[in-house]
Amino acid sequence: MSDRPVLVFDSGIGGLSVLREARVIMPGRRFVYVADDAGFPYGAWEEGKLSARIVAVFSDLIARHDPAMTLIACNTASTIVLSALRAAYPAMPFVGTVPAIKPAAERTRSGLVSVLATPGTVKRQYTRDLIRDYADKVHVRLVGSENLAGLAETYMRRGFVDEAAVAAEIAPCFVDHEGQQTDIVVLACTHFPFLVNRMRKMAPWPVDWIDPAEAIARRALAIAETLEGGEALPDARDQVVFTSGAPEYALQRLMHGFGLTVA
Repeated sequence: MSDRPVLVFDSGIGGLSVLREARVIMPGRRFVYVADDAGFPYGAWEEGKLSARIVAVFSDLIARHDPAMTLIACNTASTIVLSALRAAYPAMPFVGTVPAIKPAAERTRSGLVSVLATPGTVKRQYTRDLIRDYADKVHVRLVGSENLAGLAETYMRRGFVDEAAVAAEIAPCFVDHEGQQTDIVVLACTHFPFLVNRMRKMAPWPVDWIDPAEAIARRALAIAETLEGGEALPDARDQVVFTSGAPEYALQRLMHGFGLTVA
């Protein structure tokens, strides 16, 4: 029976939403969660430098943990570095995260969809290509939030969040035009689902919030089923790796709450 883990990589706590779904869908697998807290937030990085950093980080991760596959549970990292990772480590299956624009375009009734993302994801041509290919018959508003990922980190670590700040970040998502209103908001950052209850509370009207975590986990399952070897040992414990090597206590406590031990 193979004990090779599935590695879940994110800049901080956002990928925990993907880990949560992946555990449900792949209950026999062992997971190693990687929080790149030394690099957080990714929005402050120049693209080339961030890509080089993540590729270098993976050299050590693959050597230490020998993962069966990797989930890049971060929209920003996926759009910047996924192709470079696949080129650098061709034997490693990588599953990326992209904004759920296609299902949003299929579900909307009003024809008004908003994509709530980090500024980096909003400005990427990849995101605009998704709109061109899958949402050309609806109006898609791209909303780049500077602060929402940080608010999610604060909420998950400290247990509180400034609701007025959340309201300010999501306000541009809500469009009222010619008798129609935005009815779907795509959460295009894995941090954002942790604030969705606050978003519902502060929203000016109800919308469907699309969380990408389940779709990412199901894609990972499809790939995992093609890999050699069986499932992980049933008594194996999931682990967490912090790239800083010295995370703050609140972050360690949060990871412990998700059943993760420090690798």
